[in-house]
Amino acid sequence: MFGVRFLITVATLMAGIVLLHTMSHGEPVPLRQPLGQLPLLMDGWLGHDHPLEGQIVSVLGVSDYLNRSYVNLEGKPINLYVGYYQSQRSGETIHSPKNCLPGAGWEAVRAGRLVIPMTAMPEIAVNEYLVEKGLTQYLVLYWYQAHGRVIASEYSGKAWLVFDAITRNRTDEALVRVITPTRDGEGQARARAVQFVQGLYPRLSSFIPD
Repeated sequence: MFGVRFLITVATLMAGIVLLHTMSHGEPVPLRQPLGQLPLLMDGWLGHDHPLEGQIVSVLGVSDYLNRSYVNLEGKPINLYVGYYQSQRSGETIHSPKNCLPGAGWEAVRAGRLVIPMTAMPEIAVNEYLVEKGLTQYLVLYWYQAHGRVIASEYSGKAWLVFDAITRNRTDEALVRVITPTRDGEGQARARAVQFVQGLYPRLSSFIPD
């Protein structure tokens, strides 16, 4: 059974690669408003923007992005990165944190999923990624968001990308990543990140198209 699932996964990914090589990369779909308009003051969190260097933005290939640090009333930090792509094709797709963070010298300690409840909307399942470099350790939550979906799995994300490219001529998508240090304990870091996401996620629909 594992062999069949593996072959199906590989076939799906290969089909997606071929499709994105050969077809139009989808009609560009702009954001509803620029990501920079996300509030700097949000549920007790105060934000400060950290623009990326032009060369990094070019490598990422994003249509728009937000790289911002937030601090709560206790002085605990959160880093938020949102990268939006109006359209994608082979070579111009979202860079997974599972590839980017190790490339920057971070070692994976643990990877899994985390379900985050919401007050007035359905819960979402996101990736939970614990990374470290030397004595420094961070908890990372991230997901892919497009067309009203929140997707944690890279494989499912590629499958949906292919499906929407065929059926809707759309390949627009966003990566949302939240990072916080674990100096005060992994449990506290997780609670802090969850609380931040619970305030952030309902606001994202004002930016990312359904």
